[in-house]
Amino acid sequence: MDEDYGKDVILESGAEGDDEQGMYEHFRLNVDPGQTPIRVDKFMAGHLESTSRHRIQCAIKNGYVKVNDKTAKANLIVRPGDVIRFMMPYERHGFEIKPENIPLDIVYEDDDLLVVNKPAGMVVHPGNGHFTGTLINALSYHLGISQGPDAEDERMGVLVHRIDMDTSGLLVVAKNDDAQLNLAKQFFDHTIERKYVAVVWGNIKADSGTVDGNIGRDPNDRLRFKVYDDPEKGKHAVTHYRVLDRFGFVTVVECQLETGRTHQIRVHMSHIGHPLFGDERYGGKEIRQGTIYAKYKQFIHNCFEICPRQALHAKTLGFTHPRTKEFIRFDSELPQDISSLIEKWRSYTNSL
Repeated sequence: MDEDYGKDVILESGAEGDDEQGMYEHFRLNVDPGQTPIRVDKFMAGHLESTSRHRIQCAIKNGYVKVNDKTAKANLIVRPGDVIRFMMPYERHGFEIKPENIPLDIVYEDDDLLVVNKPAGMVVHPGNGHFTGTLINALSYHLGISQGPDAEDERMGVLVHRIDMDTSGLLVVAKNDDAQLNLAKQFFDHTIERKYVAVVWGNIKADSGTVDGNIGRDPNDRLRFKVYDDPEKGKHAVTHYRVLDRFGFVTVVECQLETGRTHQIRVHMSHIGHPLFGDERYGGKEIRQGTIYAKYKQFIHNCFEICPRQALHAKTLGFTHPRTKEFIRFDSELPQDISSLIEKWRSYTNSL
């Protein structure tokens, strides 16, 4: 990639950043030898035909654009030979999104963003066989907009992060370019506060700890991820945990994400021998601790019926508001299935 590319935009590294999102693309523009000096925002607008100048200016303002490896300002003048590198949160997904009147548990909303408490079982974004009933379908109805491959309304680029279908909890949604790019950068820089509550198998010895291990796809199962000992493999991932309650055979923990890789908490807790209770993909849907007696097996079976998914809830979400610059924090109650599961284990251990 050493030659000049004129009006070509080079996609350098695909989706990166916070893997829950998979919402960033990295690009490069080389300035032509015959290019007259021009503001970087005007140059980019002329070379990114599908992206508005306002969105480009938002990207520059939030530090997404570098010229010759230095963070650029909108009024920076680019000259022949300059190299512009930038990343953009994904704006479109290339298929139709139909509004659906699906109730939303909205925790907070203003002109720039909303915070929603997603129930377990709801897919965040259409795809992979789920094209209706998703959070995006519900948001499309709530916001009064729709999206197709040729839609003029670009505001459906609202997601800045995701959580798994069977994980419940808080998500922040942007309503405009300014909010999306600002919030996405906070996720990319790992300055967002995210705390989850999980029920895991086993009695974790330490009251608190940190799991630091690169996460990448499992070559033996493309639907799973694993921790790699080789620092050259996978992506850096850090999870901090703190014990909230102990029930002998299971432990209730608070997990705080320093990074946000796909399935991060599920993979990290499984890696240290404490898979999430009910997590079928990572070994939590089988009896990992306890006795062999039929009564105990029936108890576990009943627990799986109470909470038929991984026991994981995105409980706390904090970030800097893109307009007011105030740090705001939201907290949600545990959903009924997880709170009932915890109480069932509490009653069981109290009866021993």
